[in-house]
Amino acid sequence: MIGEPLKGHTRSVLSVAYSPNGQHIVSGSGDRTIRVWDAQTGTAVGNPLEGHGDNVWSVAYSSDGRHIFSGSDDKTIRIWDAETGVAVSKPLEGHTGCVKSIACSPDGRRIVSGSSDTSIRIWDAETGAAVGSLLEGHENCVRSITYSLDGRYIISGSDDNTVRIWDADASAAVHKTLEGHFPGVNSVTCSPNRWNIAFGSGDAVIRIWDVETGLAVGEPLEGHTSPVWSVAYSPNGRHLISGSGDATIRIWGAATGAAVGKPLEGHSRGVYCVAYSYNGRHIISGSDDKTIRTWDVETGDAVGKPLEGHGDSVWSLAYSPDGRYIISGSDDQTIRIWDTETGVAVGQPLEGHTGGVNSVAYSSDGQHIISGSNDKTIRIWAANTGATVGDSLKGHTMRVWSVAYSPDGRRIISGSEDGTIRIWDAESGAAVGNPLEGHRGYVRSLTYSPDGRYILSGSYDKTI
Repeated sequence: MIGEPLKGHTRSVLSVAYSPNGQHIVSGSGDRTIRVWDAQTGTAVGNPLEGHGDNVWSVAYSSDGRHIFSGSDDKTIRIWDAETGVAVSKPLEGHTGCVKSIACSPDGRRIVSGSSDTSIRIWDAETGAAVGSLLEGHENCVRSITYSLDGRYIISGSDDNTVRIWDADASAAVHKTLEGHFPGVNSVTCSPNRWNIAFGSGDAVIRIWDVETGLAVGEPLEGHTSPVWSVAYSPNGRHLISGSGDATIRIWGAATGAAVGKPLEGHSRGVYCVAYSYNGRHIISGSDDKTIRTWDVETGDAVGKPLEGHGDSVWSLAYSPDGRYIISGSDDQTIRIWDTETGVAVGQPLEGHTGGVNSVAYSSDGQHIISGSNDKTIRIWAANTGATVGDSLKGHTMRVWSVAYSPDGRRIISGSEDGTIRIWDAESGAAVGNPLEGHRGYVRSLTYSPDGRYILSGSYDKTI
Protein backbone atom coordinates (compact mmCIF):
# COMPACT_ATOMS: atom_id res chain seq x y z
CA MET A 1 0.00 0.00 0.00
CA ILE A 2 1.20 3.51 -0.87
CA GLY A 3 0.47 6.09 1.82
CA GLU A 4 -2.52 6.20 4.15
CA PRO A 5 -6.12 5.30 3.24
CA LEU A 6 -8.14 8.18 1.74
CA LYS A 7 -10.79 8.89 4.36
CA GLY A 8 -13.82 11.14 4.16
CA HIS A 9 -16.77 9.13 2.90
CA THR A 10 -19.22 8.08 5.60
CA ARG A 11 -20.48 4.95 3.82
CA SER A 12 -19.15 2.33 1.40
CA VAL A 13 -17.05 3.48 -1.57
CA LEU A 14 -18.69 1.95 -4.65
CA SER A 15 -16.53 3.30 -7.49
CA VAL A 16 -13.18 4.99 -8.13
CA ALA A 17 -11.37 6.30 -11.20
CA TYR A 18 -8.19 8.17 -12.11
CA SER A 19 -8.16 11.43 -14.04
CA PRO A 20 -6.55 11.08 -17.51
CA ASN A 21 -3.36 12.87 -16.35
CA GLY A 22 -3.14 10.69 -13.23
CA GLN A 23 -3.10 13.69 -10.87
CA HIS A 24 -6.50 13.13 -9.30
CA ILE A 25 -8.77 10.32 -8.15
CA VAL A 26 -12.55 10.50 -8.05
CA SER A 27 -14.72 8.30 -5.83
CA GLY A 28 -18.44 7.59 -5.56
CA SER A 29 -20.06 6.38 -2.36
CA GLY A 30 -23.14 5.05 -0.62
CA ASP A 31 -23.18 8.38 1.26
CA ARG A 32 -24.55 9.90 -2.01
CA THR A 33 -21.47 12.07 -2.58
CA ILE A 34 -18.53 12.17 -4.99
CA ARG A 35 -15.10 13.18 -3.76
CA VAL A 36 -11.97 14.25 -5.61
CA TRP A 37 -8.54 13.45 -4.18
CA ASP A 38 -4.99 14.51 -4.94
CA ALA A 39 -3.35 11.28 -6.17
CA GLN A 40 0.08 12.34 -4.91
CA THR A 41 -0.80 13.50 -1.38
CA GLY A 42 -4.09 11.67 -0.76
CA THR A 43 -5.78 14.85 0.44
CA ALA A 44 -9.33 15.78 -0.54
CA VAL A 45 -9.60 18.47 -3.23
CA GLY A 46 -12.43 20.92 -2.58
CA ASN A 47 -15.81 19.99 -1.13
CA PRO A 48 -17.76 16.80 -1.84
CA LEU A 49 -19.89 16.90 -4.99
CA GLU A 50 -23.47 16.70 -3.74
CA GLY A 51 -26.72 16.35 -5.63
CA HIS A 52 -27.52 12.67 -6.06
CA GLY A 53 -30.40 11.35 -3.99
CA ASP A 54 -29.03 7.85 -3.49
CA ASN A 55 -25.92 5.63 -3.76
CA VAL A 56 -23.35 6.69 -6.38
CA TRP A 57 -22.44 3.46 -8.17
CA SER A 58 -20.17 4.67 -10.93
CA VAL A 59 -17.84 7.61 -11.59
CA ALA A 60 -15.65 8.45 -14.60
CA TYR A 61 -13.62 11.31 -16.02
CA SER A 62 -14.06 12.73 -19.50
CA SER A 63 -11.17 11.94 -21.83
CA ASP A 64 -9.84 15.51 -21.51
CA GLY A 65 -10.21 15.51 -17.71
CA ARG A 66 -12.51 18.58 -17.67
CA HIS A 67 -15.62 16.76 -16.49
CA ILE A 68 -16.66 14.03 -14.08
CA PHE A 69 -19.64 11.78 -14.76
CA SER A 70 -21.58 9.91 -12.09
CA GLY A 71 -24.37 7.32 -12.07
CA SER A 72 -26.64 6.64 -9.12
CA ASP A 73 -29.39 4.57 -7.58
CA ASP A 74 -31.55 7.68 -8.07
CA LYS A 75 -31.71 6.59 -11.76
CA THR A 76 -29.83 9.66 -13.03
CA ILE A 77 -26.44 10.58 -14.47
CA ARG A 78 -24.82 13.86 -13.51
CA ILE A 79 -22.07 15.85 -15.21
CA TRP A 80 -19.73 17.93 -13.04
CA ASP A 81 -17.02 20.49 -13.72
CA ALA A 82 -13.89 18.68 -12.50
CA GLU A 83 -12.19 21.90 -11.41
CA THR A 84 -15.03 23.65 -9.59
CA GLY A 85 -17.19 20.68 -8.57
CA VAL A 86 -20.30 22.43 -9.90
CA ALA A 87 -22.97 20.48 -11.82
CA VAL A 88 -22.74 21.41 -15.50
CA SER A 89 -26.29 20.54 -16.51
CA LYS A 90 -29.53 19.13 -15.22
CA PRO A 91 -29.47 15.43 -14.27
CA LEU A 92 -29.66 13.11 -17.28
CA GLU A 93 -32.92 11.22 -16.91
CA GLY A 94 -34.30 8.29 -18.85
CA HIS A 95 -33.31 5.10 -17.09
CA THR A 96 -36.09 3.43 -15.11
CA GLY A 97 -33.65 1.62 -12.84
CA CYS A 98 -30.43 2.31 -10.95
CA VAL A 99 -27.49 3.52 -13.05
CA LYS A 100 -24.77 0.99 -12.24
CA SER A 101 -22.08 1.86 -14.80
CA ILE A 102 -20.93 4.77 -16.96
CA ALA A 103 -18.10 5.45 -19.38
CA CYS A 104 -16.92 8.22 -21.68
CA SER A 105 -16.00 7.71 -25.33
CA PRO A 106 -12.31 8.22 -26.23
CA ASP A 107 -13.14 11.39 -28.17
CA GLY A 108 -15.11 12.79 -25.21
CA ARG A 109 -18.28 13.33 -27.24
CA ARG A 110 -20.42 10.57 -25.77
CA ILE A 111 -21.34 9.08 -22.40
CA VAL A 112 -22.69 5.54 -22.15
CA SER A 113 -24.59 4.20 -19.14
CA GLY A 114 -25.76 0.76 -18.02
CA SER A 115 -28.66 0.22 -15.68
CA SER A 116 -30.58 -2.28 -13.57
CA ASP A 117 -33.42 -1.69 -16.06
CA THR A 118 -31.28 -3.97 -18.35
CA SER A 119 -30.75 -1.22 -20.92
CA ILE A 120 -27.81 0.86 -22.12
CA ARG A 121 -28.18 4.52 -23.08
CA ILE A 122 -25.88 6.85 -25.00
CA TRP A 123 -25.77 10.56 -24.18
CA ASP A 124 -24.22 13.66 -25.73
CA ALA A 125 -21.50 14.68 -23.26
CA GLU A 126 -21.84 18.37 -24.18
CA THR A 127 -25.63 18.80 -24.06
CA GLY A 128 -26.75 15.84 -21.96
CA ALA A 129 -29.28 14.85 -24.61
CA ALA A 130 -30.00 11.16 -25.28
CA VAL A 131 -28.41 9.91 -28.53
CA GLY A 132 -30.16 7.22 -30.55
CA SER A 133 -32.27 4.41 -29.21
CA LEU A 134 -31.84 2.26 -26.15
CA LEU A 135 -29.43 -0.63 -26.54
CA GLU A 136 -31.52 -3.59 -25.46
CA GLY A 137 -30.69 -7.26 -25.29
CA HIS A 138 -29.42 -7.96 -21.79
CA GLU A 139 -31.83 -9.83 -19.54
CA ASN A 140 -30.56 -8.48 -16.23
CA CYS A 141 -28.75 -5.54 -14.64
CA VAL A 142 -25.93 -4.01 -16.73
CA ARG A 143 -23.16 -3.67 -14.14
CA SER A 144 -20.17 -2.81 -16.30
CA ILE A 145 -19.68 -0.81 -19.45
CA THR A 146 -16.77 0.58 -21.46
CA TYR A 147 -15.75 1.82 -24.90
CA SER A 148 -13.16 0.10 -27.06
CA LEU A 149 -9.94 2.08 -27.43
CA ASP A 150 -10.86 3.20 -30.96
CA GLY A 151 -14.37 4.23 -29.85
CA ARG A 152 -16.07 1.97 -32.42
CA TYR A 153 -17.59 -0.42 -29.93
CA ILE A 154 -19.31 -0.44 -26.57
CA ILE A 155 -18.77 -3.47 -24.35
CA SER A 156 -21.26 -4.30 -21.61
CA GLY A 157 -21.31 -6.89 -18.84
CA SER A 158 -24.50 -8.00 -17.15
CA ASP A 159 -25.92 -10.09 -14.33
CA ASP A 160 -27.40 -12.27 -17.09
CA ASN A 161 -23.87 -13.78 -17.28
CA THR A 162 -23.18 -12.37 -20.74
CA VAL A 163 -20.90 -9.82 -22.33
CA ARG A 164 -22.24 -7.99 -25.35
CA ILE A 165 -20.44 -5.92 -27.98
CA TRP A 166 -22.32 -3.06 -29.65
CA ASP A 167 -21.59 -0.86 -32.63
CA ALA A 168 -21.22 2.56 -31.01
CA ASP A 169 -22.44 4.44 -34.10
CA ALA A 170 -25.20 2.13 -35.24
CA SER A 171 -26.42 1.44 -31.67
CA ALA A 172 -26.78 -2.21 -32.56
CA ALA A 173 -25.32 -5.43 -31.23
CA VAL A 174 -22.28 -6.62 -33.16
CA HIS A 175 -22.79 -10.24 -32.16
CA LYS A 176 -25.98 -12.02 -33.08
CA THR A 177 -27.23 -15.43 -32.07
CA LEU A 178 -27.37 -17.39 -35.29
CA GLU A 179 -29.94 -20.14 -35.21
CA GLY A 180 -31.28 -22.70 -37.61
CA HIS A 181 -29.35 -25.94 -37.17
CA PHE A 182 -30.67 -29.18 -35.78
CA PRO A 183 -29.68 -31.16 -33.78
CA GLY A 184 -26.53 -29.15 -32.99
CA VAL A 185 -23.51 -27.35 -34.40
CA ASN A 186 -20.51 -29.67 -34.73
CA SER A 187 -18.02 -27.35 -36.40
CA VAL A 188 -17.63 -23.64 -37.11
CA THR A 189 -15.01 -21.88 -39.24
CA CYS A 190 -14.36 -18.29 -40.31
CA SER A 191 -13.60 -17.16 -43.85
CA PRO A 192 -10.11 -15.66 -44.20
CA ASN A 193 -11.14 -12.86 -46.54
CA ARG A 194 -14.60 -11.68 -45.51
CA TRP A 195 -16.87 -11.69 -42.47
CA ASN A 196 -18.59 -14.99 -43.27
CA ILE A 197 -18.71 -18.08 -41.12
CA ALA A 198 -19.62 -21.60 -42.10
CA PHE A 199 -20.81 -24.39 -39.89
CA GLY A 200 -21.91 -27.97 -40.21
CA SER A 201 -24.26 -29.92 -38.01
CA GLY A 202 -26.28 -33.00 -37.35
CA ASP A 203 -28.80 -32.24 -40.09
CA ALA A 204 -26.14 -33.19 -42.69
CA VAL A 205 -25.92 -29.70 -44.23
CA ILE A 206 -23.51 -26.76 -44.12
CA ARG A 207 -24.76 -23.20 -43.73
CA ILE A 208 -22.89 -19.95 -44.39
CA TRP A 209 -23.78 -16.76 -42.53
CA ASP A 210 -22.82 -13.12 -42.95
CA VAL A 211 -21.84 -12.00 -39.46
CA GLU A 212 -22.39 -8.30 -40.21
CA THR A 213 -26.02 -8.80 -41.21
CA GLY A 214 -26.79 -11.98 -39.30
CA LEU A 215 -28.36 -13.41 -42.45
CA ALA A 216 -27.79 -16.73 -44.16
CA VAL A 217 -25.72 -16.55 -47.36
CA GLY A 218 -27.38 -18.59 -50.09
CA GLU A 219 -29.04 -21.92 -49.54
CA PRO A 220 -27.76 -24.67 -47.24
CA LEU A 221 -25.04 -26.82 -48.81
CA GLU A 222 -26.60 -30.23 -49.23
CA GLY A 223 -25.11 -33.51 -50.34
CA HIS A 224 -23.93 -35.35 -47.26
CA THR A 225 -26.19 -38.09 -45.96
CA SER A 226 -24.99 -38.06 -42.33
CA PRO A 227 -23.99 -35.39 -39.77
CA VAL A 228 -21.29 -32.96 -40.86
CA TRP A 229 -18.55 -33.21 -38.26
CA SER A 230 -15.98 -30.75 -39.59
CA VAL A 231 -15.73 -27.80 -41.99
CA ALA A 232 -12.77 -25.65 -43.05
CA TYR A 233 -12.13 -22.81 -45.51
CA SER A 234 -9.30 -22.93 -48.02
CA PRO A 235 -6.50 -20.41 -47.34
CA ASN A 236 -7.74 -18.12 -50.13
CA GLY A 237 -11.35 -18.37 -48.94
CA ARG A 238 -12.62 -19.59 -52.30
CA HIS A 239 -13.51 -23.11 -51.23
CA LEU A 240 -14.93 -24.93 -48.25
CA ILE A 241 -14.40 -28.56 -47.28
CA SER A 242 -16.57 -30.76 -45.09
CA GLY A 243 -16.16 -34.14 -43.43
CA SER A 244 -19.18 -36.27 -42.62
CA GLY A 245 -20.40 -39.37 -40.88
CA ASP A 246 -21.14 -40.71 -44.36
CA ALA A 247 -17.35 -41.38 -44.65
CA THR A 248 -16.83 -38.76 -47.38
CA ILE A 249 -15.19 -35.36 -47.77
CA ARG A 250 -16.78 -32.77 -50.03
CA ILE A 251 -15.38 -29.59 -51.59
CA TRP A 252 -17.70 -26.61 -52.15
CA GLY A 253 -17.46 -23.25 -53.87
CA ALA A 254 -17.65 -20.75 -50.99
CA ALA A 255 -19.35 -18.11 -53.13
CA THR A 256 -21.71 -20.37 -55.05
CA GLY A 257 -22.34 -23.20 -52.60
CA ALA A 258 -21.98 -25.63 -55.48
CA ALA A 259 -20.16 -28.94 -55.00
CA VAL A 260 -16.72 -29.00 -56.67
CA GLY A 261 -15.95 -32.39 -58.20
CA LYS A 262 -16.98 -35.70 -56.73
CA PRO A 263 -16.89 -36.58 -53.02
CA LEU A 264 -13.49 -37.75 -51.77
CA GLU A 265 -13.95 -41.39 -50.85
CA GLY A 266 -11.59 -43.81 -49.17
CA HIS A 267 -12.35 -43.83 -45.47
CA SER A 268 -14.36 -46.81 -44.32
CA ARG A 269 -16.10 -44.95 -41.50
CA GLY A 270 -17.17 -41.41 -40.56
CA VAL A 271 -14.82 -38.47 -41.15
CA TYR A 272 -14.47 -36.46 -37.94
CA CYS A 273 -11.94 -33.81 -38.96
CA VAL A 274 -10.65 -32.08 -42.09
CA ALA A 275 -8.06 -29.37 -42.71
CA TYR A 276 -6.35 -27.57 -45.60
CA SER A 277 -2.59 -27.34 -45.96
CA TYR A 278 -1.28 -23.77 -45.72
CA ASN A 279 -0.58 -23.62 -49.46
CA GLY A 280 -4.07 -24.91 -50.22
CA ARG A 281 -2.82 -27.82 -52.34
CA HIS A 282 -3.74 -30.65 -49.98
CA ILE A 283 -6.51 -31.71 -47.63
CA ILE A 284 -6.10 -34.02 -44.66
CA SER A 285 -8.86 -36.01 -43.02
CA GLY A 286 -9.18 -38.05 -39.83
CA SER A 287 -11.69 -40.79 -39.37
CA ASP A 288 -13.47 -43.20 -37.08
CA ASP A 289 -11.58 -45.87 -39.05
CA LYS A 290 -8.46 -44.80 -37.03
CA THR A 291 -6.59 -43.47 -40.08
CA ILE A 292 -5.54 -40.13 -41.55
CA ARG A 293 -5.62 -39.54 -45.29
CA THR A 294 -4.08 -36.86 -47.51
CA TRP A 295 -5.83 -35.70 -50.69
CA ASP A 296 -4.77 -33.70 -53.74
CA VAL A 297 -7.17 -30.75 -54.00
CA GLU A 298 -6.79 -30.44 -57.77
CA THR A 299 -7.48 -34.08 -58.65
CA GLY A 300 -9.37 -35.31 -55.59
CA ASP A 301 -7.06 -38.34 -55.44
CA ALA A 302 -5.57 -39.78 -52.28
CA VAL A 303 -1.88 -38.97 -51.84
CA GLY A 304 0.18 -41.87 -50.56
CA LYS A 305 -1.01 -44.48 -48.12
CA PRO A 306 -3.22 -43.80 -45.09
CA LEU A 307 -1.33 -42.76 -41.95
CA GLU A 308 -1.86 -45.59 -39.50
CA GLY A 309 -0.88 -45.88 -35.86
CA HIS A 310 -3.72 -44.61 -33.72
CA GLY A 311 -5.62 -47.29 -31.85
CA ASP A 312 -8.97 -45.50 -31.97
CA SER A 313 -10.96 -42.77 -33.76
CA VAL A 314 -9.05 -39.68 -34.96
CA TRP A 315 -10.95 -36.61 -33.75
CA SER A 316 -8.66 -33.73 -34.63
CA LEU A 317 -5.96 -32.75 -37.13
CA ALA A 318 -3.80 -29.73 -37.88
CA TYR A 319 -0.86 -28.77 -40.10
CA SER A 320 2.23 -27.12 -38.68
CA PRO A 321 2.63 -23.52 -39.94
CA ASP A 322 5.52 -24.54 -42.22
CA GLY A 323 3.53 -27.47 -43.62
CA ARG A 324 6.17 -30.05 -42.68
CA TYR A 325 4.12 -31.84 -40.05
CA ILE A 326 0.62 -33.00 -39.21
CA ILE A 327 -0.61 -33.49 -35.66
CA SER A 328 -3.51 -35.74 -34.76
CA GLY A 329 -5.54 -36.37 -31.61
CA SER A 330 -7.36 -39.61 -30.96
CA ASP A 331 -9.71 -41.47 -28.65
CA ASP A 332 -6.66 -43.63 -27.84
CA GLN A 333 -5.64 -40.72 -25.52
CA THR A 334 -2.54 -39.81 -27.55
CA ILE A 335 -1.33 -37.14 -29.97
CA ARG A 336 0.87 -38.12 -32.89
CA ILE A 337 3.14 -36.02 -35.11
CA TRP A 338 3.59 -37.07 -38.75
CA ASP A 339 6.08 -36.07 -41.44
CA THR A 340 4.03 -34.82 -44.41
CA GLU A 341 6.72 -35.81 -46.91
CA THR A 342 7.19 -39.41 -45.79
CA GLY A 343 3.93 -40.13 -43.93
CA VAL A 344 5.99 -41.59 -41.08
CA ALA A 345 5.25 -40.85 -37.43
CA VAL A 346 7.86 -38.58 -35.82
CA GLY A 347 9.05 -39.75 -32.43
CA GLN A 348 6.83 -41.39 -29.85
CA PRO A 349 3.15 -40.59 -29.30
CA LEU A 350 2.56 -37.67 -26.92
CA GLU A 351 1.09 -39.26 -23.83
CA GLY A 352 -0.33 -37.73 -20.68
CA HIS A 353 -4.05 -37.32 -21.16
CA THR A 354 -6.24 -39.84 -19.35
CA GLY A 355 -9.12 -39.47 -21.80
CA GLY A 356 -9.62 -39.23 -25.53
CA VAL A 357 -8.03 -36.22 -27.29
CA ASN A 358 -10.78 -34.26 -29.01
CA SER A 359 -8.85 -31.27 -30.34
CA VAL A 360 -5.28 -30.29 -31.25
CA ALA A 361 -3.73 -27.12 -32.64
CA TYR A 362 -0.33 -25.58 -33.41
CA SER A 363 0.76 -22.16 -32.18
CA SER A 364 1.33 -19.63 -34.96
CA ASP A 365 5.11 -19.94 -34.62
CA GLY A 366 4.96 -23.76 -34.71
CA GLN A 367 6.81 -24.14 -31.42
CA HIS A 368 3.93 -25.46 -29.34
CA ILE A 369 0.98 -27.80 -29.61
CA ILE A 370 -2.17 -27.66 -27.50
CA SER A 371 -4.68 -30.44 -26.89
CA GLY A 372 -8.10 -30.71 -25.28
CA SER A 373 -9.34 -33.96 -23.79
CA ASN A 374 -12.18 -35.95 -22.27
CA ASP A 375 -10.16 -35.77 -19.03
CA LYS A 376 -11.42 -32.13 -18.74
CA THR A 377 -7.94 -30.63 -19.22
CA ILE A 378 -5.87 -28.77 -21.81
CA ARG A 379 -2.19 -29.57 -22.25
CA ILE A 380 0.63 -27.61 -23.88
CA TRP A 381 3.47 -29.51 -25.57
CA ALA A 382 6.84 -28.52 -27.03
CA ALA A 383 6.49 -29.34 -30.73
CA ASN A 384 10.15 -30.27 -31.26
CA THR A 385 10.51 -32.61 -28.26
CA GLY A 386 6.96 -33.71 -27.44
CA ALA A 387 7.51 -32.80 -23.77
CA THR A 388 4.69 -31.23 -21.80
CA VAL A 389 5.09 -27.53 -20.99
CA GLY A 390 3.91 -26.63 -17.50
CA ASP A 391 0.94 -28.15 -15.75
CA SER A 392 -2.37 -29.10 -17.32
CA LEU A 393 -4.84 -26.23 -17.68
CA LYS A 394 -7.70 -27.09 -15.37
CA GLY A 395 -11.04 -25.39 -14.84
CA HIS A 396 -13.58 -27.08 -17.06
CA THR A 397 -15.91 -29.45 -15.25
CA MET A 398 -16.60 -31.69 -18.24
CA ARG A 399 -14.92 -32.86 -21.45
CA VAL A 400 -12.95 -30.32 -23.51
CA TRP A 401 -14.15 -30.51 -27.10
CA SER A 402 -12.24 -27.73 -28.81
CA VAL A 403 -9.03 -25.71 -28.39
CA ALA A 404 -7.42 -22.98 -30.48
CA TYR A 405 -4.57 -20.45 -30.33
CA SER A 406 -5.16 -16.76 -30.96
CA PRO A 407 -3.44 -15.54 -34.16
CA ASP A 408 -0.73 -13.78 -32.13
CA GLY A 409 -0.15 -16.91 -30.02
CA ARG A 410 -0.71 -15.11 -26.71
CA ARG A 411 -4.02 -16.72 -25.82
CA ILE A 412 -5.58 -20.19 -25.86
CA ILE A 413 -9.33 -20.74 -25.94
CA SER A 414 -11.16 -23.91 -24.98
CA GLY A 415 -14.75 -25.06 -25.34
CA SER A 416 -16.27 -27.73 -23.17
CA GLU A 417 -19.19 -30.03 -22.60
CA ASP A 418 -19.88 -27.88 -19.52
CA GLY A 419 -21.24 -25.20 -21.88
CA THR A 420 -18.47 -22.67 -21.23
CA ILE A 421 -15.56 -21.18 -23.12
CA ARG A 422 -12.37 -20.37 -21.23
CA ILE A 423 -9.48 -18.11 -22.20
CA TRP A 424 -5.95 -18.90 -21.02
CA ASP A 425 -2.61 -17.10 -21.09
CA ALA A 426 -0.50 -19.23 -23.44
CA GLU A 427 2.74 -18.48 -21.62
CA SER A 428 1.71 -18.86 -17.98
CA GLY A 429 -1.28 -21.18 -18.38
CA ALA A 430 -3.33 -18.91 -16.10
CA ALA A 431 -7.03 -18.38 -16.77
CA VAL A 432 -7.80 -14.96 -18.26
CA GLY A 433 -11.02 -13.44 -16.95
CA ASN A 434 -14.15 -15.40 -16.20
CA PRO A 435 -15.56 -18.24 -18.30
CA LEU A 436 -17.70 -17.09 -21.24
CA GLU A 437 -21.17 -18.37 -20.51
CA GLY A 438 -24.34 -18.39 -22.56
CA HIS A 439 -24.45 -21.68 -24.41
CA ARG A 440 -26.84 -24.25 -23.01
CA GLY A 441 -25.16 -27.28 -24.50
CA TYR A 442 -21.75 -28.67 -25.46
CA VAL A 443 -19.40 -26.11 -27.00
CA ARG A 444 -18.34 -28.37 -29.83
CA SER A 445 -16.23 -26.01 -31.93
CA LEU A 446 -14.23 -22.80 -31.47
CA THR A 447 -12.18 -20.54 -33.68
CA TYR A 448 -10.71 -17.04 -33.72
CA SER A 449 -11.49 -14.58 -36.48
CA PRO A 450 -8.39 -14.02 -38.66
CA ASP A 451 -7.69 -10.64 -37.01
CA GLY A 452 -8.02 -12.13 -33.51
CA ARG A 453 -10.76 -9.68 -32.48
CA TYR A 454 -13.53 -12.22 -32.15
CA ILE A 455 -14.11 -15.77 -30.95
CA LEU A 456 -16.75 -17.87 -32.67
CA SER A 457 -18.35 -20.79 -30.91
CA GLY A 458 -20.70 -23.53 -32.07
CA SER A 459 -22.76 -25.58 -29.68
CA TYR A 460 -25.16 -28.48 -29.36
CA ASP A 461 -27.72 -25.89 -28.20
CA LYS A 462 -28.11 -25.21 -31.95
CA THR A 463 -26.57 -21.72 -31.81
CA ILE A 464 -23.38 -19.93 -32.81
